[in-house]
Amino acid sequence: MIIAVDAMGGDHAPDEIVKGAVKAAGENSNLTIKLYGDENKIKPFLNNEKNIKVIHTEEKILSTDEPVRAVRRKKNASMVLMAQTVKEEEADACVSAGNTGALMAAGLFIVGRIKGIDRPALAPTLPTIDGKGFVMLDLGANADAKPEHLMQYALMGSIYAEQVRGIKNPTVGLLNIGTEEGKGNDLTKQAYGLLQQSQLNFVGNVESRDLLNGVCDVVVTDGFTGNMVLKTIEGTAQALFGMLKDTFTSSVKNKLAAGLVKSDLKQLKGKLDYTEYGGAGLFGLNAPVIKAHGSSNANAVYNAIKQAHIMAEHNVSGKISESLNR
Repeated sequence: MIIAVDAMGGDHAPDEIVKGAVKAAGENSNLTIKLYGDENKIKPFLNNEKNIKVIHTEEKILSTDEPVRAVRRKKNASMVLMAQTVKEEEADACVSAGNTGALMAAGLFIVGRIKGIDRPALAPTLPTIDGKGFVMLDLGANADAKPEHLMQYALMGSIYAEQVRGIKNPTVGLLNIGTEEGKGNDLTKQAYGLLQQSQLNFVGNVESRDLLNGVCDVVVTDGFTGNMVLKTIEGTAQALFGMLKDTFTSSVKNKLAAGLVKSDLKQLKGKLDYTEYGGAGLFGLNAPVIKAHGSSNANAVYNAIKQAHIMAEHNVSGKISESLNR
């Protein structure tokens, strides 16, 4: 198995990216990782790992670059070369923490879309209180969607939940403003009908307030709504832990109390950290393309590589194609 990694993408590249790759390579000797980026900046973080190869390039796509133009003009950028390797079947999957729009463009124009998929979807696994997590899509690949797109998202999410997350007959929910049938706008009403008639394990409408309680295994929505939900969850978690920190450091008494519950707070923070589940998969492409968070540390990169490996190993893209083109 070969995983291509954009070593120059992300806020903490290349050090955290390389450290994550080293951890993944050290855990699995049958895995080969190709790191694309500036060799002089990458090598200081390597330890002569036999299953890590560095493909040198000094060109990279910046977070400020216009996505499509950058992919088309920067032919030797680390992200572009990474995607090209997957297209040429010299790698089975790829991972980047770089420019999200550029990665989506590289995935669409270089790796290619599965026949029958109208629009790929960005799909991370988000945390739940019980630690099980749920897959949600689309979280920003497409701002607008049609009912048939949500139906395709549900199919792709179900295959991923079953094949990668090991959930038998995963439940599918449609994000809406109420749980009753007939709620929502034209998009959700029409999508509800399609999902209800499908062979998927559709449980009906779900509300955003119930997501972290694990109301279902797969949640589908349009990319505009999904991205706002994701940012709200991120912001709420950051604000909550910020308030806890302020409280625990406000007095000597509270500092002593913080010392007693420090390990418990770390466990709680880890439970709410969705990077523990890997990155966001760009579903609907001919091979796994994983978007790691821009601020990913080594552990987040390690989990994203592990996720890409499992997706390739279980041939998720192939199974999505089979389901659509039977």
